[in-house]
Amino acid sequence: MDSIAWMAWTWPTAIFFACLACTLGVMTWLGVAYPEAERVGILRIPTTRGDRLFISLIVAAVIHLAWIGLVGTNPIVTLPIGEEGFEITSLWLATVISLVSGAVIFRTV
Repeated sequence: MDSIAWMAWTWPTAIFFACLACTLGVMTWLGVAYPEAERVGILRIPTTRGDRLFISLIVAAVIHLAWIGLVGTNPIVTLPIGEEGFEITSLWLATVISLVSGAVIFRTV
């Protein structure tokens, strides 16, 4: 584990990469189990599930970076978990916005 100590793995980082791996696994399974044809949405370009996932991940990254730059990551509330508590930051609001935008992208693009 010392060889990857420079990467600063934290629980949120591990959860993010685990969710990303699960998402890619589900998308692979969907591609095999339910093949789809390209469809044209509001962008007027043919897209597949993978294209819409890529677009939604890029949009989520932009939303999070803009949120950090404009709003910051101030704590909203501290939950009484553990000795020092568990802080919920305003960045979770950006995550909710990203999930909603991802749903809209998958529906309309």
